[in-house]
Amino acid sequence: MPKLETICVFCGSSDGNDQAITDAAVQLGSMLAERDITLVYGAAKIGVMGTLAKSVLDNNGKVIGIIPGFLKKKEVVHLGLTELITTKNMHKRKLKMQRLSDGFIALPGGIGTLEELFEILTWLQLGLHTKPIGLLNCNGFYNDLLQLLETMVRKGFVSLENYELLLVDTTVSGLLQKMSNFKAPNIPSWLSEDRA
Repeated sequence: MPKLETICVFCGSSDGNDQAITDAAVQLGSMLAERDITLVYGAAKIGVMGTLAKSVLDNNGKVIGIIPGFLKKKEVVHLGLTELITTKNMHKRKLKMQRLSDGFIALPGGIGTLEELFEILTWLQLGLHTKPIGLLNCNGFYNDLLQLLETMVRKGFVSLENYELLLVDTTVSGLLQKMSNFKAPNIPSWLSEDRA
């Protein structure tokens, strides 16, 4: 079972219009700090991202922000983080997030959040890492996405085994428990990173 000392969270740089999502970000942040789990995230001080980071820091937790240079503007980047890492581009940002993290969580967000979630899920499917990936389905936000994934399984484009790699819960505590209990699947040796 994985030891979760650092968790990368993908989430929106906008606030959205559902208070339940903001509340979930605050709850996740306080719970990470309480469990001494370092947050790794995209380094913004705005939106759900900023709310999450503020909650961790307000509860004396640690936050590592990773941002590509072209996004590093004073009005966007959070300057009060435990550590701020600047990368050359978006791809190197995601590689750094993957290497520093013991697990991943997607909170509600937009297209960027989905892109990050599905890339890290694809890497798990290919055996490029063996870390748990959680989806916090806050207030039904991801219901339609989950229905689409079920359709992909039914139509033969996603195996049930790969579908079940994505851990889903409606509560922060429930999701963290599922991630703690995660057992990585056996991936064929020909799909190892050194062959990529």
